[in-house]
Amino acid sequence: MKKHDIIKRVWIMTILALSTSVFAAGKPAPVSLTPEGKKIEAHYSKMLADLKEAITRLEPKVDEMKKAEFTKQFGALENVPPVTQIVMGVERSVKYGPGNPAFAEKQKEVVTAARAVMKDIDAFLVGEKDLATMAKFALLTHATPSRLALFAQKGEEEKALIDQLLNDDKLVVQAMTLGGASGGNYGQAMRNYTAIQKASERSHEGFFQVWALAASLQITNETYVYPDVPAAESLVKYYLNYLKAYDDGILDPAFSELGGTGWNYRFVFPDSYTLEDIDWIRKVLRNYRPDHTRLEYRWRYCRIVRSDIPYTGSVDRSGMPAELSNIQKFFLKGGICGPRAFVGQISGYAFGIPSRRAPSPGHGAMAHWTPDGWTTVLGPHFYFCKHINGMPPMEFLLHSQAQEDPKGFKQVLMCEWLGKALAEDAPRNFGSSGGFWRLLGFYKRQAIVEDQKIEDIGATGAELAESNVSSEKEEISQIEIPEKFRKITVAGDGTITIPVAACKSPKNGEKILFMESIDGGMQVHYGLIGQRPELLSYTVDIPKAGKYEFTAHVCTVTMDRQFLLRVNRRTLVDVDIPYTKADWMDTEPVDLELKEGRNRISFTQYAPNKGVSIKYFKLKPME
Repeated sequence: MKKHDIIKRVWIMTILALSTSVFAAGKPAPVSLTPEGKKIEAHYSKMLADLKEAITRLEPKVDEMKKAEFTKQFGALENVPPVTQIVMGVERSVKYGPGNPAFAEKQKEVVTAARAVMKDIDAFLVGEKDLATMAKFALLTHATPSRLALFAQKGEEEKALIDQLLNDDKLVVQAMTLGGASGGNYGQAMRNYTAIQKASERSHEGFFQVWALAASLQITNETYVYPDVPAAESLVKYYLNYLKAYDDGILDPAFSELGGTGWNYRFVFPDSYTLEDIDWIRKVLRNYRPDHTRLEYRWRYCRIVRSDIPYTGSVDRSGMPAELSNIQKFFLKGGICGPRAFVGQISGYAFGIPSRRAPSPGHGAMAHWTPDGWTTVLGPHFYFCKHINGMPPMEFLLHSQAQEDPKGFKQVLMCEWLGKALAEDAPRNFGSSGGFWRLLGFYKRQAIVEDQKIEDIGATGAELAESNVSSEKEEISQIEIPEKFRKITVAGDGTITIPVAACKSPKNGEKILFMESIDGGMQVHYGLIGQRPELLSYTVDIPKAGKYEFTAHVCTVTMDRQFLLRVNRRTLVDVDIPYTKADWMDTEPVDLELKEGRNRISFTQYAPNKGVSIKYFKLKPME
């Protein structure tokens, strides 16, 4: 086993061990129901029993021949032989799901059989009169009367939150359509939601309300990111931070239109990153690499991993400044799969792009939303992952696709909720077995995908999972630079400002990329990618011979670097590049001896180099 493979496995095992210890340490001691709590539990239990009885009476009559055909078809899936695929250099056996072409083809026949059944029960599926009853049953089943009572017995405020939820049919339906509360913790979800709605008037309507509720349902531990701050208080800070970023035009243009039921809004807040890191990554992308904010959605924002977080093992971070966060440290020297996935995730989170971790055996990757569907990034396809947000990966993908049709998705839920009321088994092995009604809900999902012509867009950058070399040839696109951004100016004190685009040949190469700045100006990025140094050459007319202080206006995310100036072919000058932490900053002045008239100044970096973005250079007379 290679040394970097050993380091990678140790890294992953360390993360898992730390996660396990954190969960173990944070697990509260068991709490018993008080006498009052038992009364509350009994009330919720009776409510659940009554709802279950009412729902079982709703079961529509199904043609027995069609039911038998559907049962026969999904039963045949178990007989489909597995196939072997090579995934990241390892043989994997695939039996269930689209990774096995024969299985996927056979499932089309199951969907056809399911459609025949659904046609007969159309009146049940399209009627919404009993939707609230079914949703409330699903909520009480998921939460359990005991868990609700444990929360409600804490005090009048807590019981009022549960009562507020259960007495609001519209809210119950919406909450369950959005996937319910993580871990069944509806009390904490209501505490979160109420706090956000109190803090922001806009969270009461439109997508702002959907976002507020979805985030409240997703994050239901007692704390969130900050261990000493209640979750509701932290969520309010995140919501207001993102709301301001939305108002300032920082969040992605698609943020207000994530579509479908609104389920995607569960994943716009980070799973473990501080607001300080979120704000910093926004600055990195907007100042240092604004071109990544304009890419097509597969690589938008997360392309920063490809450009600035090289895959490398044996990284010693012990000597790095203690005040830096882990995310900031990953930019200094790169890392293996975990650090790269973390940076990719937070780059999407920071701009409101729903993101999740997508681990596979021995590898850490990520998944994120695009307008064309979810994609895994820097790792294998969904069907080779271990889990996504606690769900089997292909079920996560299917769920994300089916919820794009809100009306059809409610029919999915009605089938599932009826099956739960009838105590049916859940679907297993991607629809190969399970209870009749719950499987019908599973195949209604697939019918939606067929009807809506929703495509699986596959994995993104899988060849870069553990490599810095892409198997795909990357086209270098050119940019037209307006003449106003190439004009050298002279101030009243004689200071000469040289826009970075005023060079002899402003063309993009492997290392040099010209791009529009966030503020509408022009900047250049000198990147890591590419084997050979590239030059930026400038011709400057100097009115008077003498010494000039040279500075460059730069933005960096790494430290301990220099670039090289070549002046009039003979003089070589090193210029230290400051660690600006993604802010714009001038380099320390260096003295240049320049002649009267035309002077040639060339810029390049030493190899190996780290990235630097530049807006302009200045020459200030020293006399």
